[in-house]
Amino acid sequence: MSTAREKTPAEQLMTPVQFVRGVGPQRAEMLERLKVRTARDVLFFFPRDYQDLSEVTPISELKEGEATTISGVVDEIELRSTGPGRSMLGVLIRQENQFIRLVWFNQPYMQQRVSQGMRVLVSGSPTLNGFRWEMRHPRLEKIHEQQDSPAGRVLPVYPLTEGVNQGQMQKIVHGVVSEYATLVDEVFPTDYLGQHNLSPIQTALPQLHKPDSVESLEHARYRFVYQELLVLQLALAIRRQRLTQSQLAPQLTATGKIDARIKRLFPFELTDDQKQAIEEIGNDLGRSYPMNRLLQGDVGTGKTVIAEYAMLLTVAHGSQAVLMAPTEILARQHAETLQRDLAESRVRIAMLTGSQTAKQRRDVLAAAASGEVDIIIGTHALSNALNKEVESGGLTMPKLGLVIIDEQHKFGVQQRAMLKQAGVDPHYLVMTATPIPRTVSMTMFGDLDVSTLKQGPPGRQPVNSYLIPDEKRDSWWEFFCKKIREGRQGFVVAPLVQEAGDESVVSTDELFETLSNGPLEDFKVELLHGRLSAVEKNEIMDQFRRGKIQVLVATSVIEVGVDVPNATVMAIESAERFGLAQLHQLRGRICRGQHPGFLGLFSGEAGETTLERLTAFSTTSDGFELAELDFKIRGPGDLLGTQQHGMPPMRIADLIRDTEILETARHDAQQIVAADPELDDKEFEKLKRMVMVRYGSALELGDVG
Repeated sequence: MSTAREKTPAEQLMTPVQFVRGVGPQRAEMLERLKVRTARDVLFFFPRDYQDLSEVTPISELKEGEATTISGVVDEIELRSTGPGRSMLGVLIRQENQFIRLVWFNQPYMQQRVSQGMRVLVSGSPTLNGFRWEMRHPRLEKIHEQQDSPAGRVLPVYPLTEGVNQGQMQKIVHGVVSEYATLVDEVFPTDYLGQHNLSPIQTALPQLHKPDSVESLEHARYRFVYQELLVLQLALAIRRQRLTQSQLAPQLTATGKIDARIKRLFPFELTDDQKQAIEEIGNDLGRSYPMNRLLQGDVGTGKTVIAEYAMLLTVAHGSQAVLMAPTEILARQHAETLQRDLAESRVRIAMLTGSQTAKQRRDVLAAAASGEVDIIIGTHALSNALNKEVESGGLTMPKLGLVIIDEQHKFGVQQRAMLKQAGVDPHYLVMTATPIPRTVSMTMFGDLDVSTLKQGPPGRQPVNSYLIPDEKRDSWWEFFCKKIREGRQGFVVAPLVQEAGDESVVSTDELFETLSNGPLEDFKVELLHGRLSAVEKNEIMDQFRRGKIQVLVATSVIEVGVDVPNATVMAIESAERFGLAQLHQLRGRICRGQHPGFLGLFSGEAGETTLERLTAFSTTSDGFELAELDFKIRGPGDLLGTQQHGMPPMRIADLIRDTEILETARHDAQQIVAADPELDDKEFEKLKRMVMVRYGSALELGDVG
């Protein structure tokens, strides 16, 4: 008689979640919304936060002005008005027979976060008001545990979905950890764990979900953060190594003669940063494998000059170059700059954009295929057109030697790949005017070399930025009009095209009407936004450049690269709706010429965080400093659009908090790949499989092999 085969540990970990103790079919459907489908998914469903009750202070031991954390029960709640639009919320917290009063001014919504009898964790600086302890604007969290006495514990806080509360989620996870954690396979060799001070996975998992102490939690969390970041850095290091070893690119050497000939075209002195970037790019282009470089420059530091140099170096060697911009306005501007600088040369330039007819696009591609065009400048239409040619088997640009993509983060991974298929392993330069925080650079762009431009050209005037209170609004518009009468031009920017239900947000449509019939009625004002056709946008921008339009009311469509030196004043409505990096880009539109720029910010919100953020922006002109601040406030996804990159999101690592671990993981990954380029060593077999499963598709690493 045959007996049933015992399941392997891997098979047991794949047990459907509905068969896990405490779940069942109905709750399994709810967990599906969190993508928790198996016992293994539960084990790696990491807490989003922790509540540290290990060091709570008794109210009897509070010290005035000393930041502390207390726990207690909500005893009373009182919200009262203190004047028009003003309020005070008082919440009395009881801790056995001791009390402390929490106070929030003008934050009535906090009332929705508390209820009588709720157990809470409160952090802040206490003060004595008479004989009573008080805490103003403290951080308050509900204690998420149904047990009677969670004191002294570190409690995990999990992401939730409708129908599952925190207590239930904690119980499900703790049950799975007890039953399944010992079945999880270790991906690191034993020696590696010891050398890098990493907890074994079967020890780390229970401590991550039910820590004995803050110290044991930190050690467990370090192991998983390091593992996640190492896997990513290994993937990037393998991709980078393959690019240098397996691909052949044309060698485009910057000889002294060619270098001098190109630089003579620039009627100005290059900055030291530009000279350094040109040297780095020249060295890359002279190699027999593809350049893979990111050029990041603060607003107005002259990236276009670097792109021009690289394209002319390419053409000097008989190869072709492609420059792809995110908008047709910017593509046309690049084309006009090149045509002006190369008016006396024999370099042949063509444009490929969405507003052209199908026949015009076919003619350009045919000219490129036959070698009659040296440089093509285009938009998304360029990658789409080339992709169709590649898919149909036609070799579009047989002499393609260089691909440059401006504002790289506005293009997805697939769009970049299309262009690279069009030639034989071209060199690859991506540019961005959004300074990138170092941690983002090491993850999103970890397979690229980086050149940085921080210096502006001599004579470039500063932009004076102001946060304008409502009572000074009329004075600002008087100043704005004064500058226009002096012969300058201006921008007015709003975040939305159509009127929004939120009255605090001003749309471009209503702003255009208000200004045209109000403060700016004496001037020629025009409206520019994304709903206009490419032809209409180009016509408006052309008139603005020629001074026929004095003020442009626009959405953030003008954010990238629009170059009108005579435009020196800008107002931004609902400025709180823009990120700091985006505001910095917009500010960059009015620092292009020899006159100082003036920027006025209006905010529809008066919240403390908003004012702090906009004040920081108005007092800081360093784009790299602002990028780091924006990153801390908004996170990497908002800053660069993680999904566009095709990269899976982080599960436990936090690029703001875990910078040091990222540095360590990057260093270790590079050492591993330098010694074993394809992770062929048997001891890295499990780690390699993890790398390929997680990043093989996103980074085009192929199969596990």
